[in-house]
Amino acid sequence: MKYHKLKAGETTGTYVMESPVTEADILRMAQQLAMSRLSKGRALTEPKQVFSHLQTLLQYHEHEVFALLLLDTKHRVIGFRELFRGTLDGASVYPREVVKIALEHNAAAVIMVHNHPSGDPEPSQADRTLTATLKNALNMVGTRILDHVVVGHEGCVSLAERGYL
Repeated sequence: MKYHKLKAGETTGTYVMESPVTEADILRMAQQLAMSRLSKGRALTEPKQVFSHLQTLLQYHEHEVFALLLLDTKHRVIGFRELFRGTLDGASVYPREVVKIALEHNAAAVIMVHNHPSGDPEPSQADRTLTATLKNALNMVGTRILDHVVVGHEGCVSLAERGYL
């Protein structure tokens, strides 16, 4: 879905507005841009850029959302799937469904991501336990978890960088 208000500028990576835009328009465009950066076939090379795109996609949800970034053997994107939506402070995540989606897409690796609507990206004990549970479940079918990223307004926290993987 393209926005008629936005057109490519003369310099690569720049855009020109054809008419006034609202904050909602800007957020929608940022989310579209983030999705395009995580589109099928894109190689993920810069973790910080990936975090930025994931934050753009999930930070404004009012409820907790758990999603998977599905990757092939060369860590190119197969797809981005929101799997579970929850309440203000939690989402039920079912390992069986996560494994099913990974197998369905033939993913060699995944990056798990969920948001904290409170805005604080600090992982909870439940987040660490879930990471271990899903790592074990996915290991059984040969899919690696590269990271579990928690998104908040204040930024992202990588459980891999924290040593929880």
